[in-house]
Parts: sequence; structure tokens; C-alpha cells
Amino acid sequence: MEKKSIFSRWTPAQILISTFALLIICGGFLLSLPIASKVEPLDYLDALFTATSAVCVTGLVVVDTVTQFTPFGQVVIIILIQLGGLGLMTMATMMAILLGKRISFRSRLIMQEALNQFSLEGMVRLVKAVGTVTMLFEGAGAILLAFRFVPDYGWSRGIWYGIFHSISAFCNAGFDLLGDFRNLQPYATDWVVNLVIMALIISGGIGFSVIAEIWNKRSSKESRTLSLHTRLVLLMTSLLIVVGTLFILIVEWNKVLSGFSLPHKVLVALFQAVSPRTAGFSTVPLDMLHTATALMIVILMFIGASPGSTGGGVKTTTFGALIALVVASVRGHDEVRLFGRRIPDDIVKRSVAIIVIGFTLVLSVTMIISLSDGLPFLPVLFEATSAFGTVGLSMGITTLLSPIAKMALILTMFAGRVGPLSLALALALDRVNARISYPEERIIVG
Repeated sequence: MEKKSIFSRWTPAQILISTFALLIICGGFLLSLPIASKVEPLDYLDALFTATSAVCVTGLVVVDTVTQFTPFGQVVIIILIQLGGLGLMTMATMMAILLGKRISFRSRLIMQEALNQFSLEGMVRLVKAVGTVTMLFEGAGAILLAFRFVPDYGWSRGIWYGIFHSISAFCNAGFDLLGDFRNLQPYATDWVVNLVIMALIISGGIGFSVIAEIWNKRSSKESRTLSLHTRLVLLMTSLLIVVGTLFILIVEWNKVLSGFSLPHKVLVALFQAVSPRTAGFSTVPLDMLHTATALMIVILMFIGASPGSTGGGVKTTTFGALIALVVASVRGHDEVRLFGRRIPDDIVKRSVAIIVIGFTLVLSVTMIISLSDGLPFLPVLFEATSAFGTVGLSMGITTLLSPIAKMALILTMFAGRVGPLSLALALALDRVNARISYPEERIIVG
């Protein structure tokens, strides 16, 4: 009898997490090579931090990307971003489909885990849609951005900058090549750059299944009623962007936004509201923001993007389910309801678990960095939340961090990308579901 490999006993979540870890380790090695740097090569910890930030599509950097890395290093980073954004297993499945190979049942299970799907039905179709959507959005974004970058940087750099920033934006990574840690500040009032980047961030962050459903409903003659998941994603995404924009406009009107005209104030505020949805681009200095604005951005970063997308955070639907649970509790309902539908109890419990684990992780990392580096609380909380939400926004302390703080953020970025609950379940040693019912007893809460 043939002996089974140890990997055959691994769950899809464990395999998925292992591929991310392997990709990060290999990426760290490549970025530490002399050929990857224009100046002194990075030590492995900084290279590992950069690779983790790229694979986990975060955007936190300890060195300036364009100053530090050669074209080879920049290509490695953008490949890591693309593989990390879509997932190594998703990319491998796309290649297998292009080559006409059969997709095994186990591969479908892994894809189901990677894309946060309820069932295996239509998995190959969804992977094809992921590939098509990615090529269309990134291709269109690269062309439009190149039109703006070519006049400023010449043909070769302009085209490369268009490709790099398009992939970085669609994958919600936030890496840039403009230099001096300025991010997109030189283009704060450029409507083309801002609107294209925002469109890429939102499309990459709402989830591939949502895009596929909207497209299919548009071309279908059947009922065009969207699923509860898609409606909740669109509602929460719109609500968070509108609330974030209005809040930033009001608080920063005579502060960071004071030097802009009225249309540009709206544009800048809108961009800062969209970007914390795990993208990591900025068009204004974040260390100049009011404390209240920084806290609002922390909340947006913690919530993050939507399931099955290129973004991180606890996810919009998770937060929406929590709000629905609170409303149901206040109204005395036995069920959690949304749009005339009941949300299953296991989904509600999972949502609460994800938020509690994420909140605990962010606070723990904040305390670790505060103890090890002695930095002010708000910038540290901002940094920890940015890492967990795989956002990449920073108040300027990333380059000042100690090795202990960098390792803490590496683990936080990893947990934020694969999902805190998925990571906890994958690492759990005992997950036997014993069907034992214990006696019920009430406790006093509130």
C-alpha cells in the first residue's frame, strides 16, 4: 500500500497558509541579494519585512522602494504583490486551466478556502473570472496611469510606473515608486491618477465573487436580485466611503485640506477615505492629520475590504453582521436579520470571533511595540492596525522600528492577510467536534 504524504493530511487552510509563508521566505531571500539593491543590500530581516508587506499586500516599508531597489528588486516586489493579492494557489490553478489540465478535487477545496466561497460549485468558473477581471482592470489601469506618468518620467519609466502602480492599487498593496516616502502626494490634485487609483482599489477590494455576480446579473435574463452577500458588501463599502469622506472633510477642512480648492478638498478627502480600505496609498502627510481623523482611519483600516478580495481587515460583511447582531439584540429579536433574510448563527459567531481575535491581536502588538520601542501610542496603534488590515499607511515610524517591533508587524501582516480565524483554526491541534450538549446556565452581562 502506498504511503500517503504528510501534506495529504493537511487541511486546505493549512496548505494555503503554508504557500503564503513559503512565498514570503523565498521573496525575502531574493530581496536580500546584492542584485536587488542599488546601494547596500538589505539584511534578511528588512528583506523579509518587505517581502511580507508585498505578499500580504500591505505596503509598509522600512526602505524607500525606488531608492533602495534595482529594476530586478522592483520586479520581484510586484510579482510578490500579484501572487499575494490573488494567492499562489489561485495563480497555479489559472495556469492549469490555461494548459487544459484537470483541476483536482483537493485543488478545488483549496480554492474554496482561498476565495472564501460557501461551496465548490462553479469554482473553476470563478477562477476564470478572477483571471479575466484582474487582467482587464490592471491592464486598463496601467494604460491610463501611463498617460499621466510618461510626460513626467519618460516612456520607459512612465510605462513601468503605470504597470507597477496599477497592480499595486488593484491588489490593494500601496507600494509606490515616486521616491522619498512621498507616496502619491505629488499627484494629490491630479484627477486622472486619483480616480484611476481609487477605481482600482475599490474593484480589487469588493471581492471577485461580487464582481462576477454583478456582471452575470447584468447579462442574465433571469431575476436580477442580488444575493445578500453582494448587497451587504455594496452597502457597507458605500457607507464607509461616504462616512469617511464627510468626516475627513469636516475635521480637516482648515487643517490638512486648507491649501486646496473646494473640488480638490473633496477629491483629497475621498481618496483618504478609500485608501484605508487596505490600499495604503496617501496624497497628504498622515502625521499632520488631526487625532480624530487618525482614529477614524484606524477604524476604516480595521474593517478593511470584503471577503474573497485582494484586501485584508476583518472585512465589511463581518462588521455588517456585527452591527446586525447589535440591532437584533436591542430590538429583542431572536434572529439576526438583514434585507429580509436571516443570517445563520454560525456566521454570526464566526463574525464575533474574527473581530475579537483581530482586536486582541492589534492591541497586543501595540503593547509589544510600545514596550520595545517606547514610541507614542497613536502612531503605534496606527501602525499595528495598518499591518493587521494589510493597509500600509503609516504616521512615519516604520523606519524607526526595532527588530522586535518588525517581527511583531511581520506576524501581524501575515495574520491579517490569511485571516485571524483561519490562522487560529489552521494552527489548532485539537479540533474534534464532540457532539456533547452541556447543561444550560445563565450569567449576568451588561
